[in-house]
Amino acid sequence: MRRAPIVLAATILGTTGVLMFKPREATPALASDTSTSQQATVKKSGTSTVATGSPVDTQFGTTQVQVTIKNGKITDVKALQTPSGDPRSAQISSYAEPTLRQSALTKQSAAIDTVSGATFTSKSYAASLQSALDKAKFKAADGSTAPTTAPTEDANGGRGHGGHSYFG
Repeated sequence: MRRAPIVLAATILGTTGVLMFKPREATPALASDTSTSQQATVKKSGTSTVATGSPVDTQFGTTQVQVTIKNGKITDVKALQTPSGDPRSAQISSYAEPTLRQSALTKQSAAIDTVSGATFTSKSYAASLQSALDKAKFKAADGSTAPTTAPTEDANGGRGHGGHSYFG
């Protein structure tokens, strides 16, 4: 009988703690925020063209890239913005971006490989890159293109960047 008051007090404290819990709300990055997004533009100078793609919004944040084309070849791709609204998105973006950049330079197209675990980042990167290539009137040698729309939730319910949850 001595345990009953302790169990009752612990139950009350636990229930109170659960009822008072407020989850942290994420603040989404908006493409219309002029402090982080640039307008989609094209600048030509001789045989060089620099084009900024449209910002692409996903549930994890906004992606926007800029491409440099010289003598009909993609010579540089720079991520102006990647999803970074929370630490996990920033981590995913930081490891995926160099791979996505290299894939674009190698393939000379926006039809790039998706980085495992970074599906939304990969698809939004490709969409913004395709937007920039379209504005620069660049056509891939093999005719390949990427969709220019933002990725949406998948069959896994859109959990995480690659459909994986933290809790299995």
